Amino acid sequence: MFSDKLLENLLNDKITDYTQIGKNAGKKDITAGKTLDNLAGIAIGLSSKEEVRSLSYGEVLISETINYRTQRPERGGLFCEQIFGPRKNYECACGKYKRIRYKGVICERCGVEVTTSQVRRQRTGHIELAAPVVHIWYLKSVPSRIGLLLDVSAKKLDQVVYFASYIITDVYEDKRDEALSDLDNAYKTHKMELQRKIQSSLSEAKLRLEEKAITKKMFSEVEAGLMSQLDALEAEYQELKTLLKDLAPAVVIGELDYRHLYDKFPHVFKGGTGAEYIKILLDRIDLRAFIAENQAELKAAPKSRQKKILQKLKLASSLFKSDQKPGQFILEALQILPPDLRPMIQLDGGRYASSDLNDLYRRVINRNNRLRKLTQLGAPDVILKNEKRMLQESIDTLISGDVRSNRPGYTAANRKKLKSLADILKGKQGRFRQNLLGKRVDYSGRSVIVVGPTLKMNECGLPKSMALTLFKPFVIGKLIEDEIAFTPKMAEKIYRRWRARGVGCS
Repeated sequence: MFSDKLLENLLNDKITDYTQIGKNAGKKDITAGKTLDNLAGIAIGLSSKEEVRSLSYGEVLISETINYRTQRPERGGLFCEQIFGPRKNYECACGKYKRIRYKGVICERCGVEVTTSQVRRQRTGHIELAAPVVHIWYLKSVPSRIGLLLDVSAKKLDQVVYFASYIITDVYEDKRDEALSDLDNAYKTHKMELQRKIQSSLSEAKLRLEEKAITKKMFSEVEAGLMSQLDALEAEYQELKTLLKDLAPAVVIGELDYRHLYDKFPHVFKGGTGAEYIKILLDRIDLRAFIAENQAELKAAPKSRQKKILQKLKLASSLFKSDQKPGQFILEALQILPPDLRPMIQLDGGRYASSDLNDLYRRVINRNNRLRKLTQLGAPDVILKNEKRMLQESIDTLISGDVRSNRPGYTAANRKKLKSLADILKGKQGRFRQNLLGKRVDYSGRSVIVVGPTLKMNECGLPKSMALTLFKPFVIGKLIEDEIAFTPKMAEKIYRRWRARGVGCS
């Protein structure tokens, strides 16, 4: 964990313009001194916005990658040398400082630290998001992790996140009681006025009927029309009353109902749409109290409810034990991978082949910058909502593909599917199975599995050459034990001779 003083120092280095991009270049490595010798274990968890900023070497401000004229990384862009380190070993961007004797020096002209280019595989950047964004894994997983904590269905949460519905954050009980009383009084007054108007209109219609100015059918139509006004008033009153009574934190209501309530009773409640309001509710959750409440509910709950309560308890207990907050499900700062993990490779003819992640990051940065500019200009709420929704969708695509519409992200040029961060990790070709678990190691082998009719149920046939490889240490030990060989070197020679002939020892 970071000390408060270190965290404060790192946060004070917040990047605000291009001249400040390289400020974090020489900061102390927080992993210094942590080797595999004193490593107890590895835990994967949520990063808070403070941790993202403290691990970052600078904020990526523009979506550009390589300058097409100079063929050098753009300053403040996705491959910026001030943020991620130099492209050439121990050489700054402008060439003023070269060689290892200047190691650790930050060039006053270009702002690049003189160090090994290997740091471009380690240093991360970040994007300061103009609006909070929900992490798609905790929204779309089954069951939805956010839905479990707020006791809201995944479908309703989806509508709130993508600005189709509204969620309530606060309800003021005393003001609601006043509003219900005012609503009752207003309904009675309007009903009496409407009844007087209806009575007057019916009396007039009866006179005209007696004078034979209208037919009985026409009179019936007039009467039905007048009574429908009374029914409409009653329906509106009941609808408003029900909406007011049902208001509670984490209740999701449609846009029309929200507008209707807000126009009439803006002082009774607070709420809104988007990740910002979900974060308000998540930040209020006290995990200790949440666990105690659900444990008490579990004892009295019917079997149909017990499964969901157990899921809530499991999630809350995991968060509590790992000292993580539910509010971290909402992203406010987005980490950017080191550039050498998402490379751009120059091809013949001056063209570049780029990692899909660069296209996905570019889309996020462009939408984020546009939203920030529109917010500063005071754009209408409708435009801002649309931009926030687009930012949410672009980060969804970056993390996990286009989950909302069940379509993967595509490039505009050739409709090629883009590989998201999740695609890089998951599956047989993913980072874990392909690059980590799939590595060849000593004394291992692979083969096609075939049936052996002569084998018993508890037996397994193994080719002799493979058995020699798998059990090499045991074979050499047995040769020395049986005095066929007297030294390990002599046993190794016999072993190699057997391997060459493809035979094993008896």
